[in-house]
Amino acid sequence: MRPLAHPSERPWIMLDRPASDTLDRAHVAAMSAAITCVAVVGIGLSLSIPLLSLEMERMGVTSTVIGINTALAGLASIVTVPFVPRLAARIGVVRFLIVAICVGAASLVGFKLLHDIRWWFPLRFVFSATLGVLFVLSEFWINEVAPPARRGLVMGIYATVLALGFAVGPTLLVVIGTQGYAPYCAGAALFLLGTVPIALARGLAPVIEGKSSRGVLGYVRLAPAAIFAALVYGAVETGGFAILPLYGLRIGLDAESAAGLVSMLALGHVLFQIPFGLLADRFDRRHLLLASALGGAIGAALIPAASASPFWLAVLLLIWGGLTGTLYTVGLAHLGASVRGAELAGANAAFLIFYNVGLMVGPPIIGGGMDLMPPQGFAHAMCGVLVAYAGLVLWRLRRTAPALTK
Repeated sequence: MRPLAHPSERPWIMLDRPASDTLDRAHVAAMSAAITCVAVVGIGLSLSIPLLSLEMERMGVTSTVIGINTALAGLASIVTVPFVPRLAARIGVVRFLIVAICVGAASLVGFKLLHDIRWWFPLRFVFSATLGVLFVLSEFWINEVAPPARRGLVMGIYATVLALGFAVGPTLLVVIGTQGYAPYCAGAALFLLGTVPIALARGLAPVIEGKSSRGVLGYVRLAPAAIFAALVYGAVETGGFAILPLYGLRIGLDAESAAGLVSMLALGHVLFQIPFGLLADRFDRRHLLLASALGGAIGAALIPAASASPFWLAVLLLIWGGLTGTLYTVGLAHLGASVRGAELAGANAAFLIFYNVGLMVGPPIIGGGMDLMPPQGFAHAMCGVLVAYAGLVLWRLRRTAPALTK
């Protein structure tokens, strides 16, 4: 049994905050650079996702091909992310980040230059692989330099800023439109802008020394509650965002109101991150993961009853989206308390791989649930996923309880 890495891993014990865990100027500058980089790229990414789907629709591509092309993003991350820590150790974190961002920007413009769906599959693979590099290394950077007693707060800020960035991207499309080169160039420019804070903070970047001694399954055994939090979050987030508008239509809402339900989920993601990040610095993070999963399961179970009232459904989705959205933040903070250095880079890679697995399996499970029990099977399927994860965390807590009392 591994020793507890930090007092926050002890069950429900309030933390003392030693001076060494304060956020000094160097910590703030280093973390701000990585968070700013991800936020700027997040704007460009959230702009590109609907843009590419609309462009394929104009090209006359079938919905099935559009779905396959979009799903290739998850496969690209799963295939390439395991190699990121080793390459970053050889190339350097800052240099690798800048190269990935530049290649991503070029790929985005390439979608418009190579206006043929046959080219869009390799382009999507390259584009998504560069995003995998970005998120693995930026989250490693943030987790590595965050003071242990403030790690939850830092990850909460990171998740909030990223969520805000994702909200800005689609709004930009309303301003600049979806026709011509303008949106592609704007997205690429935002990507390239993300290199500025990274380059300015290059002297503060962490260094990956050596190589990880574990494979992906090794990290699953080390911190299953954290790793599976990424998978469940990916499944519920993607399934919720993809299927929720259809659910709204099935219960009799108009298209605009059904789409507005997704906005409530997104708003919940933004509002809950920092409060739960603060809680993650004061209590055992596994207990918070259990609370988020159980709260999310209860919220999902209440969706059928709330669907009779659009107002109460919107309120419930705000709270439900906030609770489930904290799985990623708290899971990442829990992971950062378990390993350091090259092991942390490998753990972040495993975390992102499982997140992408969730992205790929979530929509079929949740959509299939709605087909089996229309329309409330949507809620039942999400409830089942969250209950299964809560069972895993509870099992993990019970298994480690004897060691904690010694």
